[in-house]
Amino acid sequence: MTFTERLNAILPKLTSGDFLASRGLGNEIAFYIFDYPSEKELAMRKHIEHVREQIPVLRPGVKVKHVNLFDLVLGYLEKRSLLDKSFEMQKKSGDETLFKALAAPLHEGKLAEVFREAASPEEQDLVMVSGVGSVWPLLRTHTLLNNLHPVMGKTPLVMFFPGHYDGQALRLFGKLQDDNYYRAFKLVP
Repeated sequence: MTFTERLNAILPKLTSGDFLASRGLGNEIAFYIFDYPSEKELAMRKHIEHVREQIPVLRPGVKVKHVNLFDLVLGYLEKRSLLDKSFEMQKKSGDETLFKALAAPLHEGKLAEVFREAASPEEQDLVMVSGVGSVWPLLRTHTLLNNLHPVMGKTPLVMFFPGHYDGQALRLFGKLQDDNYYRAFKLVP
């Protein structure tokens, strides 16, 4: 299936009654990953906006929240008065020092709670997540997903992932091997 064919399959999948009701999953968590070549990032962003605009047209009343992880992290750092300090630290001391300093505030357990506040999954029919490539290396996808299991409840989550997901492992940008994460389904094969 071509990239365009895969894009065209997203909207019918997300608006299907079975998908929104998480039917056919058994007792599995309703987490989905749409992986795509990282060089298609701009087309993907545009398509996510198209999907967001079309869901209410095709399924009036369906509540969808989109969370951009990069914006989420920046907003969280700004709220904690750490954003400007982070920029200064990075300029002055480099990336490694910054990553160490941000390890505690950006711990995935804390960010899962920030995500819950932003997404309000209990009030949504679907949560879409983007910005994975932009927020790397501050945030690792597999650890965030693991921490989101108790947060999401039965609300389906779709993560748009610039890289490759083979059903067991995530490879950001198609190159960087992340730890195994095999509790998500491929949204479109």
